[in-house]
Amino acid sequence: LREELLLSPLPTGDVAATFQFRTRWDADLQRGAVSHYRLFPKALGRLVAALGVRELHLALTQGFWRTRFWGQPPLQAPAGAELWVWFQPTVTDVDKAWKELSNILSGIFCASLNFIDSTNTIIPTASFKPLGLANGTDHHLLRYAVLPREVVCTENLTPWKKLLPCGSKAGLAVLLKAERLFHSSYHSQAVHIRPVCRDASCVAVSWELRQTLTVVFDVFSSGQGKKDWSLFRMFSRTLTDACPLASQSKVYVDISPKNKEKELLEVTPPPTSVHEAVVQGDKKTYAVYDLLSPSLFNTSRSLNVQLKWKRPQDSSEMPVPVLHAQRYVGGYGLQTGEICTLIYNTHPYRAFPVILLETVPWYLRLYVHTLTIITKGKENKPSYIHYQPAQDRRRPHLLEMLIQLPANSVTKITIQFERALLKWTEYPPDPNHGFYVGSSVLSALVPSVIAMKDVDVEQSPLFTSLFPSSDGSSYFVRLYTEPLLVNLPTPDFSMPYNVICLTCTVVAVCYGSFYNLLTRTFHVEEPSRGGLAKRLANVIRKLRGVPLL
Repeated sequence: LREELLLSPLPTGDVAATFQFRTRWDADLQRGAVSHYRLFPKALGRLVAALGVRELHLALTQGFWRTRFWGQPPLQAPAGAELWVWFQPTVTDVDKAWKELSNILSGIFCASLNFIDSTNTIIPTASFKPLGLANGTDHHLLRYAVLPREVVCTENLTPWKKLLPCGSKAGLAVLLKAERLFHSSYHSQAVHIRPVCRDASCVAVSWELRQTLTVVFDVFSSGQGKKDWSLFRMFSRTLTDACPLASQSKVYVDISPKNKEKELLEVTPPPTSVHEAVVQGDKKTYAVYDLLSPSLFNTSRSLNVQLKWKRPQDSSEMPVPVLHAQRYVGGYGLQTGEICTLIYNTHPYRAFPVILLETVPWYLRLYVHTLTIITKGKENKPSYIHYQPAQDRRRPHLLEMLIQLPANSVTKITIQFERALLKWTEYPPDPNHGFYVGSSVLSALVPSVIAMKDVDVEQSPLFTSLFPSSDGSSYFVRLYTEPLLVNLPTPDFSMPYNVICLTCTVVAVCYGSFYNLLTRTFHVEEPSRGGLAKRLANVIRKLRGVPLL
């Protein structure tokens, strides 16, 4: 078990905290001979063995990572719930195993993954390759689904923390206080299971479980308005010890200088050591706090890392990531529209390809002949394109393209669609809120400015070793655009209420009066002459000359 916390000050003055808990199990789960579970959660181990899972990646995210302002994330995920799984070749009915797997994970993590069905499941051909050991890449064994409307809250965080060997009682997990984690501008928790090599010879296979949690604390939402941070200010807690079951427990603080100047960031207390590494094409410097070091807790019983800026950051120093994208809906009215995607390559002299994956629900009918890709005013033809048309109420649209991005360019991709009119029973309770379209996925090998060296995975930090690197000249990046909110033509659902009120009024007034006339009996009373009092009164009125009664 290795646990790790990475604190990264962002260019906007916010700070990102990335937790990673990695459990490596030297056992073969697929043979089903494992009966003793110690660090690896039994719920996930039995799930992998029973359903023939080769790789599992689940992410639950609230908010959107703003790549343009925050830079490349260590691990990005789309808003909502994302699940993609590679199955073993021995699985005969992949769709049945996929449905059963999503239902089980829905119960484990208290999420709405049971709403994953054929209408939001796709089979990508090029975008999602296995991150672990893989004998083959038959994409028919892959399933991918996104629920962009999924809301992440404490009921999802609690079962995630229970999967940790120490829970939230010791180690870095004591900082996972739900009240603080969800009082942030971005929150993403994920579970990654994959087979990895046990050693350098790669003769035996081990199973790796990574539990990651990324949270971005905002300067203004914290109420302080200052750019100075500390563990206590972020999490309302400090570190007192490491997890007793962990073989490594470290805190990394990114203190990399900006624009080759002096350090702008000062950390206290002094770090145990300093680590330098090339991460995502940039040379980074990290202050390292080893919680297993006996000298760390000699001076004080707790560790409260503090980050202070030596001088205010200049907004002009904000670096621009090499690859970032944005997406929006164009058009007007409720009949037609278009999906526009802008992909930016800010590298000054290197061009590179990118794989774009679009998943569009069936009720937005795409016109593929309107697909246009414009770069620097000229048409940019994709070198690979895979399109699977949607079927009403059965499967979504799938569009995958391999696009070459020239250096220092903006590529605009547009495709028009027509909105469908749903059955009145297919609308959600709040139809005027709109319908969500999942994020686009960008996968690319981005050229690195600095040559990266091959490092030992077991010795390097966890945040550098999730994606396998092919060579030292480029690094893999997977980005997600914003989810879209599209309005569909919606009937007036108040009309049934109006019809009921009008009908009841007509029935009550007209039919009630008519029924009253038909069932009531009428009696004609003969006028009587009156009694003695009346006759005496008439005699008196006659004498006085007054009209008689």
